[in-house]
Formats: sequence, structure tokens, C-alpha cells
Amino acid sequence: MRVLSILALSLIIITSSCKEQRTDVSTNDIVNTKSADGNSNADLPEIKFEEETHDFGRITQGEKVTYNFKFKNTGGANLIISSASGSCGCTIPDYPKKPILPGEEANINVVFASEGKSGIVEKSVTIVTNCEPSTRIIYIKANIIVPTSANPSELPTAH
Repeated sequence: MRVLSILALSLIIITSSCKEQRTDVSTNDIVNTKSADGNSNADLPEIKFEEETHDFGRITQGEKVTYNFKFKNTGGANLIISSASGSCGCTIPDYPKKPILPGEEANINVVFASEGKSGIVEKSVTIVTNCEPSTRIIYIKANIIVPTSANPSELPTAH
């Protein structure tokens, strides 16, 4: 019981040191992952994405696009996402802050702002969970088209 208390306290310290503090996760959410026969991987949570890469296709420079990455906890314990971060400031993820129960589905919403970007781009979102392995990466892609100028002085004139 003391080992579980130390593990719970360690998890609280680690998750509270992240940029976004988790105030909705209690020690009751942490599950003893040892089975009766002593196996340490019994009843772990498992995150299963429907799609790990989403291609927005052609978008216009300056456009903000959004995609919901759907996932399911296919494991046997509560899934806790402690953080999700984009590979740059143009990629903003929003993730569930409450534990996802076994069998439950949820979404990670990713907003991509294409301002100042052009051509084919690929960005990533790194997700840290209590699964094994603890880090997962999902990707977005886009082909950003720079609009042509609509300034009348730059248009050809008819003769």
C-alpha cells in the first residue's frame, strides 16, 4: 500500500510540473496495475486512434483549419492525458482533462493556423499519457497555397 501511495504522489508531482496543471485528477484515478499473479502490465490503459495522420489537402495561406482525432481507451484502466503539445505555435491541441474510462471514446481537437506558411507542411502533436509507451505522436499535413494578388494595379490591362 505504501508503494502505491509513493507512486501516486510521484505522478501528482510530475503532472503538476507541466505547463498546464491538472486539477481534476485525484489519486483515486490511479489504478494498481499489478494483477494477482504479479504481472505489471495487467489492466493498463491503451490509447487507440482511428487515424494518426490527417491530411487537410489544399488550404489557402492564412486559413485556420481544425481536425478532431478520435480515440478510444481499449485498455483495462483509466486513461489520463497529462499533456499534449504542438511542434510549433501554429499547431494547438485541446485534449480531455478528465480520465477516459476503459471502453470510452474521446477526441483531441487540433487547430492549425497556416498564416505565413506555404507549400507542403507536416506538423506533429506529442501526447503524454499513463499508457505504455507513455508518449504518442499524431500528425497533420497540408498543402498551403499562397493566394495570388487581387490588387488591380498588378492585373494585366486589356488593349
